[in-house]
Amino acid sequence: MFKELINKLRLKELIAFSFLFSFALPVFAGEATVTSNKLAIDTIWVLLAAFLVFFMQAGFAMVETGFTRAKNAANILTKNLMDFSIGSIFYWMIGFGIMFGTTTLGLFGSDNFFLSGATLATPEGAWQYAYWVFQMVFAATAATIVSGAMAERTKFTSYLIYTGFITAFLYPVAGHWIWGGGWLEKLGIIDFAGSTVVHSVGGWAALAGAILLGPRLGKYNKDGSSNAIPGHNIPLAALGVIILWFGWYGFNAGSALSGTDLSLAAIVTTTKLAAAAGSILAMVTVWIKYGKPDTSMILNGALAGLVSITAGCANVSPLSAIIIGGFGGIVVVYAVEFIDKVLKIDDPVGAISVHGVCGAWGTLAVGLFAQESYGGVNGLFFGGGLSQLWAQLIGVVAVFAWIFAGSFLLFYLIKKTVGLRVSDQEQLKGLDVGEHGMEAYAGFQIFTTE
Repeated sequence: MFKELINKLRLKELIAFSFLFSFALPVFAGEATVTSNKLAIDTIWVLLAAFLVFFMQAGFAMVETGFTRAKNAANILTKNLMDFSIGSIFYWMIGFGIMFGTTTLGLFGSDNFFLSGATLATPEGAWQYAYWVFQMVFAATAATIVSGAMAERTKFTSYLIYTGFITAFLYPVAGHWIWGGGWLEKLGIIDFAGSTVVHSVGGWAALAGAILLGPRLGKYNKDGSSNAIPGHNIPLAALGVIILWFGWYGFNAGSALSGTDLSLAAIVTTTKLAAAAGSILAMVTVWIKYGKPDTSMILNGALAGLVSITAGCANVSPLSAIIIGGFGGIVVVYAVEFIDKVLKIDDPVGAISVHGVCGAWGTLAVGLFAQESYGGVNGLFFGGGLSQLWAQLIGVVAVFAWIFAGSFLLFYLIKKTVGLRVSDQEQLKGLDVGEHGMEAYAGFQIFTTE
């Protein structure tokens, strides 16, 4: 009986010790547990956001295909796949190091090429893999913007060359200036998710390419007037815009680089409201201007709102987001008309207006609408003075100068060597047949057994 009592006491002591240990363990290891859990959550969120941004490639492919003619559909789809594939390799080899390596004079990174800083031996080294994946899909986005503005008349070989160069060098240098510890970041520019870093880079490169490439056959008459060349599939374009809108939540909220940052909800809110306002104001503008609510312009209005809010999505209020996105929707209507009818630059999908012009507007808007209660800085309209707006303006001008000059030189060299434009005959036949030896809609052919 005495022995049984001892055993019961030991059992109670063991239970008590286990109970106390279960509470004590998190106390002794609490900091490590919290840190490791945060890193795991952040890694999962950044990878999930990267997957959403990757899905935007499908959105771009659908928008570009829908806004152009059926005879070029396979060419556009192939280009969208290849700019992601080629961009992945070149960004891994060179681009990521230039963008996020140790800064040299605030102009470019000088190490971490071939993702040499990533390793599974340490949590920080493992994080580099996730960070690279997220940044790589951004680089591919900048490259694919160029495709739409140069659609229906560009040599496929030339496209492969310039998309590799953009992701390896042109985009990363601009990205280093603003996100990688470069001179514009030190100046204080705010471009949270890349209105300038991603979208204006793509838009200004597209502008240079479209100028050197020239318009599609039949786009302009001898008197300089412009002819509309309708896209072949507006439902496909609409699907693409909806996919892009969906992926943009990863684009903007993912740029917080943290799944435990509660500001994610506000970022998603500003993103959603700006896109909605952009589509509504584009509809109203084009309805008043031309008498009809043009569907293609409304679709571009949604994208204009998204591009406009990308720089300031973490720094402005929901009301400011509506104003920024709505103004972007108005701007894109006039920008498309100005580029087409005044500058005589043929942009089949409006990429220069949506990404270049609205990207610049969105970056400047941070200097006007930023609020300390959201991102720690006040813009001009909230008592912050001109300092933030000045930093934003310098960034917009500097990136335009770098990308436009660099892209113009790149496209000029391609034009003088391998050639930039397909022949007139190939353009009339369609790039699907001329460049790829196939048709996207070959099922409509009529075959006989005779």
